[in-house]
Amino acid sequence: MNKTLITFILILIASKAYTKGIHPVIETHSITSKILNSERDIFIYLPSGYDKNKDKHYPTLYIMDGQWYFYNGIAIQETLRSELVLPEMLIVGINMPRPERDSLFIYHWQELKQFVGNEVVSFVDDKYRTSDERLLFGWESSAALVTDILFGEGDTFKGGIATNGTYITPEMANALATQEAESKKYLYIANTIKDIYNIDASNQAAVVLGQSNLPNLVWEYRLFNEEVHESLAYVSIYEGLKFYYHNFASLAFSSIDEFNTFGGIPEIKKYYIDRGERFGLPTEIDNNTKNSLIWLAWHRDNFKAFELFMTEFADVLTTRRYASAYWQNRFGQFYLKHNDLENSIRYFNHGITKYPNKAYMAEMFCGLGHAYERKGDKKQAIKNYKKAVAEAEENNDSKLEKYRAQLRQLK
Repeated sequence: MNKTLITFILILIASKAYTKGIHPVIETHSITSKILNSERDIFIYLPSGYDKNKDKHYPTLYIMDGQWYFYNGIAIQETLRSELVLPEMLIVGINMPRPERDSLFIYHWQELKQFVGNEVVSFVDDKYRTSDERLLFGWESSAALVTDILFGEGDTFKGGIATNGTYITPEMANALATQEAESKKYLYIANTIKDIYNIDASNQAAVVLGQSNLPNLVWEYRLFNEEVHESLAYVSIYEGLKFYYHNFASLAFSSIDEFNTFGGIPEIKKYYIDRGERFGLPTEIDNNTKNSLIWLAWHRDNFKAFELFMTEFADVLTTRRYASAYWQNRFGQFYLKHNDLENSIRYFNHGITKYPNKAYMAEMFCGLGHAYERKGDKKQAIKNYKKAVAEAEENNDSKLEKYRAQLRQLK
């Protein structure tokens, strides 16, 4: 595939994406490689926030065989839509068209390693705001290049994703074990038993890793046996990124039991401290986790957990998320349900005075009536039931007759 055709395809795909409301920023560059003695093309994807935050430096995912898999990396970035799972990243696609690709692997392996690890990285770092967090992806023959580079001296790449074949010898493992590193390296290997061409190489690499003492390497080998040789690349890029960024995402739980099994508040605090130290992020529990736990306790009707989260995460209750009659009413009703009358009255009053939304006024006044009735304050109960009826009459509320019945019963 010649340079003109590649450029045309990139423009065509980007144009189609733009017409559908997706606006990826993609740049193409030619690098004059002294090592390979040739012109080499690379493609650069810039995340949506790149031009907005001029002080931010971004991690980079380098994708070998960019002519095939560059857009796989972009798709993952574009569809996640936020940094709750993975950070915004630069994506670098290294073009390796056939038949030249095969010649490079066979006759110019060492030169190719230097080109990727030195020339491409230097070019990208000089031209863009990058951090020192670089990951390298490779499929098939490129997977072997990933491990060869990752196991070499230095920490140019902090992580590697090697899919559909790789190559690791005991000598490579021993060399890695003796290296002094400031931080651990990460390696994710993926394959499928349907890849009859390369499964043996992946299996052997895993055997070598399992038999080696590698304190500086965090690794995992996974089989995706529903995939085939040609389909695994997309899956492995995403799964490999999740493996490397395993403690980047905001914590979320499906149940209170899962929260307790995790270790509760102390372990959540530890998670965010470790996360912050590794990625240079705040070390406090983030609002996404706080909000989701409050909602989970409410949704699962677990009042004990709800009380815990409302106390521990009191700061999040002052954020914009809860500045509405909707949330004040929800909290008031939940406290009322569990007979915490003081908090119920507090949230109903707050909703009525601070966020007088007609859609919730009658329900909140009725809630106040219930709370005062349970407290034995008949006068205040009647007063608020009357207000509930008045609001319901004014707004043609479907619960009007219910409010009237409660008022008659109390009188």
